[in-house]
Amino acid sequence: MTKNKFTIAIDAMGGDFAPKEIVKGTIAAAKKFPELNFKLYGQSEKVIEFLTDDLSNIEVIDAREIIEMGEEPVKAMRTKKDSSLVRAATDVKNGNADALFSAGNTGALLSSAIFIIGRIKGVLRPALLTTLPSVKQPDKQWVLMDVGANAESKSIYLYQFGILANFYAEKILKYKKPIVKLLNNGSEEDKGDQVHKEAYQLLKKSLLNFQGNIEARELLEGQADIVVADGFSGNAALKATEGTALAIFSSLSRVIKNGNFKTKIGGLLLKPALKEFAKVLDYNNAGGAVILGVNAPVVKTHGSAKSIAVTNTIAQLKEMLDTNLVKDVTKYVEKHEEEFNVKVEDNGRN
Repeated sequence: MTKNKFTIAIDAMGGDFAPKEIVKGTIAAAKKFPELNFKLYGQSEKVIEFLTDDLSNIEVIDAREIIEMGEEPVKAMRTKKDSSLVRAATDVKNGNADALFSAGNTGALLSSAIFIIGRIKGVLRPALLTTLPSVKQPDKQWVLMDVGANAESKSIYLYQFGILANFYAEKILKYKKPIVKLLNNGSEEDKGDQVHKEAYQLLKKSLLNFQGNIEARELLEGQADIVVADGFSGNAALKATEGTALAIFSSLSRVIKNGNFKTKIGGLLLKPALKEFAKVLDYNNAGGAVILGVNAPVVKTHGSAKSIAVTNTIAQLKEMLDTNLVKDVTKYVEKHEEEFNVKVEDNGRN
């Protein structure tokens, strides 16, 4: 391999269309970013089958086991030491790679990130962060965190998710004083369960640009740059958003297809606009979900991702590496603990 500054470890066997789409996306990224090195971990004969280009910045690492989507995450991570995911994570831990990418089992990736790569000092709960488009401002992204890493959260975790998400929005998205809101079942300050009421007060006292609660129906309106959520609610909101978008386009297609002549003509006229709007909501055109709070950049893209999503996610990882994102997280968390006078401890009711 060439002597490049950064190396990305890629789980070539993770995802519904692995290894074909993972390898295709990696080839495109290797051409786009010749200054990066790529290590593809997986059953070498299957990976090489799709490695159609001879690129000096791609290396194949043979790993015989595969962690399937339905496997119990922690058990799979611990028992399948020769899996593509565990081998890739281990190389990141040992300094043989700088970042980790997978489209495979989310729980196994999360476990590998926390238990193999390791948690950043001061971070109580690493969480999944994703960026989504605003329907009113398609070119503007907003951050949702957590989207599934922590099904149960304490208020102090939600508070820290706000800090971590704010750091990402400032560092990667280049937002100044991003607007932060808390996902809740109403806009009033006293809405929600005890955890969310306490999280509201912690965020309110912080130096973040916190502007109260937001309901799920308002998420795509672009009212917030950052939405803080517990993993259960965040994941449910994310999947509901994806499902709604798919249902709308499916329904429109059916109405146009089964409609009269005028409906079909109208559908043809609307087709370019609908395609453009579909691109806004297509996860393949965006990056992946970042596991923020561990000792290296780790990103998970959609299980059914195609090659374009792989390439876009690698571009996201490159930005994280170029900006020294992980290195600065610890300092940022410590700074905010002192400024907000909040003692972050993983005990008690909070």
